[in-house]
Amino acid sequence: MRKIAYICLVIFSLGYLVSCEDEKYLSATDAKLIFSVDTVMFDTIFTTVGSTTQHLKIYNPYDQAILISSIRLHGNGDSKFRLNINGISSDELFDVELPPKDSIYVFVEVTIDPMGDDQPIIVKDSIEFITNTNLQHVNLVAWGQDIELVKDPILQSTTWTGEKPYVVYENISVEEEATLTVDPGARVYFHQGTGLYVKGKLLVNGTLEKPVVFQADRLEDVYKDVPDQWNGILLYSGSHDNVLSYAEIKNANIGLQVGNIENDGSASVSIQNTKIYNHAYAGIFALKSKITAYNSVIYNCGFYAAALLIGGEYEFYHTTIANYWGGYSTRTRTTSSLMISDHVVVEQANGSNVTFSGDLTKAYFANSIVAGNIITGNELELASLGELEFNYHFDHCLLQLADTFSVENPTYYSDVLKNALPRFKDPYVKMNFELDTLSDAKDAGLSEIGRLFPHDILNQNRTLDAAPDLGAYERVEESSN
Repeated sequence: MRKIAYICLVIFSLGYLVSCEDEKYLSATDAKLIFSVDTVMFDTIFTTVGSTTQHLKIYNPYDQAILISSIRLHGNGDSKFRLNINGISSDELFDVELPPKDSIYVFVEVTIDPMGDDQPIIVKDSIEFITNTNLQHVNLVAWGQDIELVKDPILQSTTWTGEKPYVVYENISVEEEATLTVDPGARVYFHQGTGLYVKGKLLVNGTLEKPVVFQADRLEDVYKDVPDQWNGILLYSGSHDNVLSYAEIKNANIGLQVGNIENDGSASVSIQNTKIYNHAYAGIFALKSKITAYNSVIYNCGFYAAALLIGGEYEFYHTTIANYWGGYSTRTRTTSSLMISDHVVVEQANGSNVTFSGDLTKAYFANSIVAGNIITGNELELASLGELEFNYHFDHCLLQLADTFSVENPTYYSDVLKNALPRFKDPYVKMNFELDTLSDAKDAGLSEIGRLFPHDILNQNRTLDAAPDLGAYERVEESSN
């Protein structure tokens, strides 16, 4: 009898324990998890190249713990996505406890296989959650595109076409005597820490309809305006007759460096209808070199939009140099938008300084704008040792300068608008440097220069009204259109 009573007691105790275990978790069949988003979205992902990690947050809104029976990818082994569930790398996990009023993270990555097609493709899946027999899901969506992965770090003469994007995962060098030709519509994406280094020649042949784009390889929206994602383009001293036509260079450390100290001689480049912007240090960084530019916009960089150092020879026509840097760093910019100097001081490893200098044979700016968001300072800085040639001239330009900066010497300035307002459409958010209808730069240019470059960066005719506008953009009113 005692034995039977003992057995009953054990059975009762086990049942009680099981009951207590059940009561630890919310058992209602209508219990639902709450998700931070209903769709985890990836922007364009290059095939074979993994994405950045997106995340999803899962909330338990109840005062009682929830036991999630399973979290899994719907596609299982066929999915292009990968999960990390609450710190565990797995595409399926069972019996995940979520304490009351608490949350956990699910991290998602995706890699897309080559499809052999230039067109973007869409890849979908979902994450399934089962809680108390209740099924919920969160969608996963990624856009992918096939690429040409640049594997050879040293290029002989070659052509990059506009058929597929090029992704650069190592530094690329164009050797002496070699030419890299880039066709209209080509898109070149650089991985973090890489750049294009030209000892031979670079010919970028973009068009208005099909510009050539150089940028970083992260295309998620959060990276769209982040500078310092790659190293930029360097034209070594000794590299000549380079051409950038209808190009866009963005989000690097230095967008375009022309010339270098270590190599003898100079570099030369023609820049036309090109945008260079959103770089951590400078848009154009030139050393003892030659640049001819027109219908171009260099803007929004951490230190200088353009720095022309150690002398050289420069001509800029209908160019907008504007620095409205902001939103990317807590550091306030104190450097000028445009720097012109016949020297540069370089600190050596032992702490000493070495000064490199050279003649500034020409720095001619015509029908151009130099402006920025330094309200009371100078957006133009001139630095000369006083021992070398230092020839510069601003002809019919809008210059944002302090009141103490004199533009009266006709050797250096002709018909300069000092501290007039360029009134760009939106230099901060949309980075739109077209002129507003009230801009002081309207009709302020020299007609002779306008006739040399009759169409602006958008192919608007600048010879149809009283005088050409300053900068790369010609303002055309709707009534005129």
